Amino acid sequence: MFMRNESSMRGAPTAELPESEAAPKRSSHAPALITRMRFQYPLGLALCLLAPLVAQVLLLETPSAPNVVNTAIGVMAAVTIGYYAFRRIAAYPTLWPPAASVTPVFSISFLLIVAWFFLLRIEYSRFQFVFGYVLVVAWFMGLSLATSRLSRPRFALVPLGDAPTIRGLAKADWLEFEAPGPLPQGVSGVVVDTKADFGAGWEACLAASALAGTPIYDFRAVREAMTGRLEVLSFADNVLAAHDPNGAYLAFKRFVDFVTAFVALVLLSPLLLAVGVLVRRDSPGPALFRQTRVKRGGETFTVYKFRTMTEGSADPTRVEDAITRPGDQRITHLGHFLRRSRIDELPQIYNVLIGDMSWIGPRPEALPLVAWYRQQLPMYAYRHIVPPGITGWAQVYQGHVTDPSDVLEKLHYDFYYIKHFSLWLDLLIVFRTLHVVWTGFGAR
Repeated sequence: MFMRNESSMRGAPTAELPESEAAPKRSSHAPALITRMRFQYPLGLALCLLAPLVAQVLLLETPSAPNVVNTAIGVMAAVTIGYYAFRRIAAYPTLWPPAASVTPVFSISFLLIVAWFFLLRIEYSRFQFVFGYVLVVAWFMGLSLATSRLSRPRFALVPLGDAPTIRGLAKADWLEFEAPGPLPQGVSGVVVDTKADFGAGWEACLAASALAGTPIYDFRAVREAMTGRLEVLSFADNVLAAHDPNGAYLAFKRFVDFVTAFVALVLLSPLLLAVGVLVRRDSPGPALFRQTRVKRGGETFTVYKFRTMTEGSADPTRVEDAITRPGDQRITHLGHFLRRSRIDELPQIYNVLIGDMSWIGPRPEALPLVAWYRQQLPMYAYRHIVPPGITGWAQVYQGHVTDPSDVLEKLHYDFYYIKHFSLWLDLLIVFRTLHVVWTGFGAR
């Protein structure tokens, strides 16, 4: 009854699917114990608490009881915070293995506890704490690499409607139905196009699958979970029309934006002044480039960047001039470096400080481009539901694009960010942004 889709099987990366109601479950052929929290967390915690203490007693000296207690509490808090954050972040699709998030996540959690110790002047064993950090990173990185290889999803695909379009995704193994029939063992779920016309045979097959405990997933939800894109092509498909981003998180994010932007402006002021002088010396014209862009709610604001093009080479009202092409001759010699390193974006910290922008969100576009994209893409305006950002989900996944077809794909990344708007997704974007800055991905 089934035909294996071999083309999507060879050399495919491991799938990491969000653990939500809309996301497919892990394949049942994966070893159950190693993927469970009740195995990963307590063993990792015990390892990080006991091994450093034993090592210190054997290699150095027996620590005082208060230091042992304080260190144990700190390590427990750091491991708990880090593990919870890692589980949440690893639920989102990424361009790199989930193991790559282990070190930054646990580094942040342990640094938070160090800051807590420092502010409250709490004595603790630095040897045990650092040793515990090394062990927890090694433990969860090893677990992540092992489970990513063992928990590859395996789906049965009903070849009706648009469901077959998903079989090109290489993050799962696909078994395609040839005709209605019983499911094989070890299938994570059945993927269908819920808008397709099902005959009596298919309806009976799907009902039997559901009664047997095998979940049924719409191919759109599976595609979203695997690609990090939410495809909204018409108002009928729009899940954002009544979407209201978390108000509490919006307020928290605004507070963090203000505090961090203020600190960043103070610390980076010498660099900003130096870059401004270099821009003025590199080519005639002002150091800053100002442009009208669109923010949350469709309102306009003035964005600030270091000027990277020759003065007067672009008309801000023309769509053609608002687009940066590959090898654009208007970019100055210094401008190429500023764009690749993203230093040209630093003046936007002021936009973050005054609330026009956030650190993370859909990239704000120039006013003529927004008008043009709205004509080409009717759903484009929905990206203004949340504040725009200096970096964002679409930027770290796709980089700079200008063609309407590419902008549509980028828009689907923005929709995914809006739907899953949360602290954990923002943290993942921060980690990915650091990689982008280092590699220069998407710069133009």
